[in-house]
Amino acid sequence: MKIDDKNKDTQQDQADTDNRANQLNPNNDVYWQAREDDDRPDDWQDTDK
Repeated sequence: MKIDDKNKDTQQDQADTDNRANQLNPNNDVYWQAREDDDRPDDWQDTDK
């Protein structure tokens, strides 16, 4: 494996990790989009988790 290939794998792993973290964070719009909401509701802090 070349160094460039290893860097691509590392970058993809980091992108996957970041995406997962964003989907689990109710403070992030991706969290709400993953739950089929268009964006974070105004009362998002009051909603039950």
